Amino acid sequence: MRITVRSGDSLWAISQWFQVPLVLLVDSNPAVQPQSLQPGQTLDVPGYMPTVYTVQPGDSLWSIAQSQGLPVDALLLANPGVVPASLYAGQPIALPQRVVQPIVRIRDRYDYAAMVEDLGRLSEVYPFLRQRTIGASVMGKPLPEVQIGRGAKRIHVNGSFHANEWITTPLLIRFLNDYLLAVTNQGAIRGLQMGQWYATATLSAVPMVNPDGVDLVVNGLPDEEPYRSEVLAINNGSSDFSLWKANIRGVDLNNQFPAGWEIEAERREQQPAPANYPGAAPLTEPEAQAIAQLTVESDFHRALAFHTQGEVIFWGFESLEPPESAVLVNEFARVSGYLPIQFVDSYAGYKDWFIQQWRRPGFTIEAGRGTNPLPFTQFEEIYQENLGILLASLYM
Repeated sequence: MRITVRSGDSLWAISQWFQVPLVLLVDSNPAVQPQSLQPGQTLDVPGYMPTVYTVQPGDSLWSIAQSQGLPVDALLLANPGVVPASLYAGQPIALPQRVVQPIVRIRDRYDYAAMVEDLGRLSEVYPFLRQRTIGASVMGKPLPEVQIGRGAKRIHVNGSFHANEWITTPLLIRFLNDYLLAVTNQGAIRGLQMGQWYATATLSAVPMVNPDGVDLVVNGLPDEEPYRSEVLAINNGSSDFSLWKANIRGVDLNNQFPAGWEIEAERREQQPAPANYPGAAPLTEPEAQAIAQLTVESDFHRALAFHTQGEVIFWGFESLEPPESAVLVNEFARVSGYLPIQFVDSYAGYKDWFIQQWRRPGFTIEAGRGTNPLPFTQFEEIYQENLGILLASLYM
């Protein structure tokens, strides 16, 4: 919510009037110099949405503030043009409304547009959520990365590498919302006070690595050519894309990384396919390039790639994983009930490359159980299982 500074105001006082942590107010206004606020300057206050209140006969700013559980100063900051002594019946004023419930709209058939809409809503209510574009898909869809926190421990999570595993995107979006809600209201998730982890960790999330593929599975054939004709040809003329894992060019993005890529290239599909074609070379696809470049630049301490299905956690690669990985995966298994598996006959995945390049903990979490795409009726169960893993990635 946008407010206007008055003479003598300070960030500390504003944080007290709105009951939000000072650090979040500072992080919501990165261009503001806290020690030199100027009258008329605007600030963003996290965790509030403005609503319109119509002044009733006999109202005063004091009585309105009392009825809403707000300090008068909060009303004055939200209404810089209002003169308390001149309040009149019928006058509209902005009423700061504290957000105390999740605001994202998690739903079945969650596509790229739904993710963009939800990230926009989260950024508006929680302006300390940092969002940037790290690249674009084959079809030109911007790939967003979001970050929460200011701590030195850097954790990366991603979802929807595979198109028909799209349920991993709303999984991450819901966690982001729950985290933002808890830290702003100085609350807890499963007994953990989230403000502590905001201070000690920085969480990076790319909720949808493969937006073109997700939209193909969820919404069907694209209108744009040549993609429409090409995916039909790759799919043998069928408009049923439920088995489609690849990006729009028929390349499996989680077989695109230079960690034993040659092994996969020899034994996997040899041409564009709905699944398991590793491409003509490593990192040919813009989506894989974007994730790789982000990872190189960000110096993540650990990385978690969310997939479906199997209720297992893959955590090793060529015995290059550090001892810390075993400690982490045992905690992930404890809080989720998933089975840890150290080695599997698979190469060229993001997790494999991360472990190989940095010798740091990397994980592929296979959420849920059944046939992809998993039915949305499993979402709540999947979320509760993986909520523990996401929390543990912050506190461990």
